[in-house]
Amino acid sequence: QVQLVESGGDLVQSGGSLRLSCAASGFIFSSSAMSWLRQAPGKELEWISGITDFGPTDYANSVKGRFTISRDNANNILYLQMNTLKLEDTAVYYCAKGWGPDGTRGQGTQVTVFS
Repeated sequence: QVQLVESGGDLVQSGGSLRLSCAASGFIFSSSAMSWLRQAPGKELEWISGITDFGPTDYANSVKGRFTISRDNANNILYLQMNTLKLEDTAVYYCAKGWGPDGTRGQGTQVTVFS
């Protein structure tokens, strides 16, 4: 079955950087589009980035220019490089199989940005 395990979340000061990872198993990772989602306290789940199986990417306006999604198909890992973090980036971050917010996702990793 599909398994997705996120890691890399942490406490980070505003303006700092973090890299999240998502280890995937149970499906053909290299053939699947993947997404990053997040859910801030009291807010709805938000799709923030996606990458197709062959490389093209897209981002929500809220993170465009600051976050970069990438993938390592040899090791079945999805990444999210987050730079210039803001207080409003505080959320639980999830990776998900497929493009959009509706695919199977992992348990999430907490990112907390402080001033």
